[in-house]
Amino acid sequence: MNAPLVIKIGGSTLGSTDTTFADVAAMARAGDIPVVVHGGGAEASRWLEAMGIPSRFERGLRVTDEKVLPVVVAVFAGLVNKRIVAAINAAGAPAVGLSGADARLLECRLSGPDLGFVGEPVRVNAAPVVALREAGLIPVISSIGCVPGDPADQLVNVNADTIAGEVAAAVGARRLVFLTDVEGVRGEGGKVIPSLTPAGARALIASGVISGGMVPKVEACLAAVALGVPAQIIDGRSAGSLARAANEGTSFLPE
Repeated sequence: MNAPLVIKIGGSTLGSTDTTFADVAAMARAGDIPVVVHGGGAEASRWLEAMGIPSRFERGLRVTDEKVLPVVVAVFAGLVNKRIVAAINAAGAPAVGLSGADARLLECRLSGPDLGFVGEPVRVNAAPVVALREAGLIPVISSIGCVPGDPADQLVNVNADTIAGEVAAAVGARRLVFLTDVEGVRGEGGKVIPSLTPAGARALIASGVISGGMVPKVEACLAAVALGVPAQIIDGRSAGSLARAANEGTSFLPE
């Protein structure tokens, strides 16, 4: 099969006006079966708040203790994952939901005691993703991983942007596209920069031109590029954004 496009979907991009699911389904019907990776942090926060469980973050990651973990797993691997699967199915292409715990797709180690059950990927088992694509099915991967153990693997919360880059490298993706709520990376004059090298991106971060919430998005792209996968940030809120991806947003290329 052809090298896939890996698409990272953020919750903020899935509004009522975008065509993300229809675009994904159209790609698959044309024989170009993508791989979808998603998080669901905002939804998890809503459920945690409703249950009276506070959300805490360290180093930009959700602290995941014994109370938070079951909610995060249920929301990411259950509610959000199945909503996306159902939407793609309804758009006319078959999709199958996975977490990183299924077939040990994403083996991890614990990130550190201050974060609780938060994992860092150490190995991606791409076989289930490859098998689904060969069967004509769109893999939809939620941001839950596993730490191999005895008598059972430990489920862990993993940053979805990190998963996207690791999965993209493991499946030999031709490109990783981050669907976000911005048009791309803006330079000093406020215009979107069509392409950036890692050195150029780091210089803009150091100077403060890239700041705030754009920093983790750019760092995720740089991590993907370091793994050998070209990456791109585009505005996922606009209709047809995936179809126009080649001419939109900001691309990150190797040096």
